Amino acid sequence: MVVTSLKLKDFRNYDLLDLEFDPLTNIFYGDNAQGKTNILEALYLGGTTRSHRGTKDKDIIRFDKDESHIEMNVDRGGTKYCIDIHIKKNEPKGAAINKVPIRRASELFQIVNFVFFSPEDLNIIKNSPAERRKFMDTELCHLDSVYLHDLINYNHIIGQRNKLLKELVYRPELLSTLDIWDEQLIQYGNKIINRRNIFVQNLSEILYNIHKNLTGGKECLEVLYEPASPEEDFGSELVRSRERDMKVCSTSVGPHRDDLGFLANGVDLRVFGSQGQQRTAALSLKLAEIELIRSLVHDTPVLLLDDVLSELDQNRQEYLLNSIHDIQTMITCTGLDEFVNHRFCVNRIFKVAGGTVTKEN
Repeated sequence: MVVTSLKLKDFRNYDLLDLEFDPLTNIFYGDNAQGKTNILEALYLGGTTRSHRGTKDKDIIRFDKDESHIEMNVDRGGTKYCIDIHIKKNEPKGAAINKVPIRRASELFQIVNFVFFSPEDLNIIKNSPAERRKFMDTELCHLDSVYLHDLINYNHIIGQRNKLLKELVYRPELLSTLDIWDEQLIQYGNKIINRRNIFVQNLSEILYNIHKNLTGGKECLEVLYEPASPEEDFGSELVRSRERDMKVCSTSVGPHRDDLGFLANGVDLRVFGSQGQQRTAALSLKLAEIELIRSLVHDTPVLLLDDVLSELDQNRQEYLLNSIHDIQTMITCTGLDEFVNHRFCVNRIFKVAGGTVTKEN
């Protein structure tokens, strides 16, 4: 997959922007707060309908404007796609593929695959379990449309069950209806647990060799799936936790409380890893994400690197740059020194200043 062009209208600090990309490395450099990340955000939003920042739609639209437009052209194995995203302040956003409106964002997942890597991702190892669950869910939703369907249903049922738990305080006669929600919760929850387990097994196999090479053979990294309730025990644990759930008015067990563990030579990096170890593991995780998409989807994703190189030491910079030489990459940075120093081949350079993007030779 290759993104061939991007057009923006009234998106963030861009009035009008029209870019054509190289199939390999594209660099966007300039001072901070000039709009470099906004370009990567627009690309990611064009492939997922969501901002990687979690921003509300109204905040994406240029100041004093009522709507914003993204047009992204993609070439996937010789098949051309034009993706349009319309963002409006007071209406749901609209999306279309080749001018045909789509109803679900998952329709884009069959066409576009992005791997986004920002400085915040370097903290995924030490951050909360919610961040690591988000990583799992984001990848699985792109790789498996059935998983996306099951996750949407599971989250809906969790919301309804929690609502009922609060109502039971005042209406205990509704207790019998809790069984209905529990039955559905177990049905979808077990599917999620099973699919996450397979995903982590596949990820761990790829991650092992990447991390070993990245650390010069010094560390062997293992990623572990830590379900809050194993698949075979979820139903019984949900029953056992019912009294507690009714007291706190919240569902205390299930996949919404899962976590990922990262062990380097048997040491839990979440707790005992140094900052350098945690960042190296995060880098390995992102590189493994690329290989996982290649092996399962049989497509090469587009890599979006948002000012990550400045956060890495020289050895990790070199490993990262050498690992991405054969895939389309969009990189933001404040200067070009890293690429000159490493003699890295840069195919297209854009200078970003004050919402203006200039292509350089």
